[in-house]
Amino acid sequence: MAKKKSDQGDQATADTSEPRQPEGKPFIDFLEREVLGEKMDQIKHKLIVLSGKGGVGKSTVAANLAISLALADQEVGILDADIHGPSIPKLLHLEGQPLRVRGETIYPVEFMPNLKAMSIGFFLREADEAVIWRGPLKMGLLKQFLKDVAWGTLDYLVVDSPPGTGDEPLTVIQLLGKAQAAVIVTTPQEMALIDVKKCVNFCRKLNLPVLGIIENMSGFVCPHCGKTTDIFKSGGGERLARDLNLPFLGKIPIDPDLVLAGDLGEPYPQKYMGTETAQIFSGIVRRILDQK
Repeated sequence: MAKKKSDQGDQATADTSEPRQPEGKPFIDFLEREVLGEKMDQIKHKLIVLSGKGGVGKSTVAANLAISLALADQEVGILDADIHGPSIPKLLHLEGQPLRVRGETIYPVEFMPNLKAMSIGFFLREADEAVIWRGPLKMGLLKQFLKDVAWGTLDYLVVDSPPGTGDEPLTVIQLLGKAQAAVIVTTPQEMALIDVKKCVNFCRKLNLPVLGIIENMSGFVCPHCGKTTDIFKSGGGERLARDLNLPFLGKIPIDPDLVLAGDLGEPYPQKYMGTETAQIFSGIVRRILDQK
């Protein structure tokens, strides 16, 4: 990837079978596999946040899950695996943060003392710069983010995957190794649920356990009259979890403060700790921690 100077004066480079380059060579050689395995062994649990389609608020959910886990005294990292639409730097208000690099080691950017992040967004010169890459480049970058980033010892690595079942989630799943599981985000309407079923089938084909389904944008409570309006219907994710024999982790409503916190890069579960939505995130995290 394009090189970027760090604050230390160094530079950063930016199916279930073994991934391979187009010419048939192994995507990761033996020595790289050894280094990667040692890094991943320091991470107790890897949560891959997936959605079958875009527009369901997956990145917002992933960011707030990571924050909620950190508030539950877990050591947490969040990896933004969305190469073309990185959202984590904005959601955590980390745009423009200096990136430290020493030799081949990249240091993640700290959001809280026990929460650090990595994203291609930290390497882009401008926030609106388009990343026009094909699969092999994206696979190489994700390998670099797992192998060369100094994640250290973590309780959880939360991976914010792009929508669908393409190169990025497939590559991450192939590289993460043991102790990984998926959390699937949907909205309640039928159009989203159809794609979530594909996402669940994707996980099952890769033997990736699904910790559960989160129903996002599940109803809007008017702050003036208190009436709830089901803009995208309600309960679809819960019914799907029941039909697929999967745990249902919780329903997150449409909350204007959650949207505002994301735009401002504020830690919603911390700043709005007493609200119903923050308590819902805490409940989801408790259910995830109970599945350790």
